[in-house]
Amino acid sequence: MSEHDLDQDVDPTAPAATEDFDAFFAEEAPAERTRFTLFGKEYVLPDSLPLLFTLQMERVQHSSDGEDVRKMLATLFGADPLDEWAERGMTDRQLGVVLIYSAGNIRNPGSISMARAAELYEEQEAGKDPAPANRAQRRKKPKPKAKQKRSGVRS
Repeated sequence: MSEHDLDQDVDPTAPAATEDFDAFFAEEAPAERTRFTLFGKEYVLPDSLPLLFTLQMERVQHSSDGEDVRKMLATLFGADPLDEWAERGMTDRQLGVVLIYSAGNIRNPGSISMARAAELYEEQEAGKDPAPANRAQRRKKPKPKAKQKRSGVRS
């Protein structure tokens, strides 16, 4: 973007006006937002991914603190959804499916079904290494890889 591009719509002789981003962004917002029901409660997804969610995601991507997850989910679903869902018996898989569904439909409303979100979750889980079964296995250091012998062929 050049300086010329920025000055294109400005009349240097006109008096300075106060611009209204609230009105501008309201005009840009989609008319219909994705809604879904979970445990008898209706949720309405935001029309775009909130900046607060993105910032928290960066900060806590390697965190195992449940409080970090609570804060992130609250930006999308309101106060305390994680505790409410957990009390209702939500599984890790179900949470993953809800998050994939929500992320897809925030970006592009109507773009992903619940069934497709479940398929994507299963594909994602299939690509992960299985967690060690017990504490001893988790603490065990991996063995260094043995060096491969070179073949006798030289170029």
